[in-house]
Amino acid sequence: MDEHFFQCPYCWEQISMLLDPSVSQTYIEDCEVCCNPIEISVLYREGQLEEFAVKIME
Repeated sequence: MDEHFFQCPYCWEQISMLLDPSVSQTYIEDCEVCCNPIEISVLYREGQLEEFAVKIME
């Protein structure tokens, strides 16, 4: 598992998340601080994190 830090697009708090390098996916998870839903996209290529993006749910 890889630990990744990012900023919540709603409350701007820094969030820590554990990512599985064997899985690339897009999913929705609530911010652990403000509880708003965040769309998270993770792309791993050859075991390396290539892209991580967060988006506000509209």
